Amino acid sequence: MYNWSVDEERFKKEDPKGYKLWRLTQLINYGLDGEKLDREVVKKAWPKIKDRLDPDIEKYLEFLLWPKRS
Repeated sequence: MYNWSVDEERFKKEDPKGYKLWRLTQLINYGLDGEKLDREVVKKAWPKIKDRLDPDIEKYLEFLLWPKRS
C-alpha cells in the first residue's frame, strides 16, 4: 500500500502507536495489497479502529471475528 498524502516515516517516528492504528485502518479500508492481517492484532485494536472503518467492512469483520453461535 502506498499512501501519497502522509509522510509515513515521520508519522512512524513521532507516534508509533498511532501509526500502527492508522496503517491497520488504511489496509482494511483500501486493500491489503498482498499482506495478511493478524486476527489478534485486529481484535486488540478493534475498539479504537471500528469507527474509522467502512460500515460494510466493519460488519463483515465483526462477523468473522466474533461469529454468533445459534
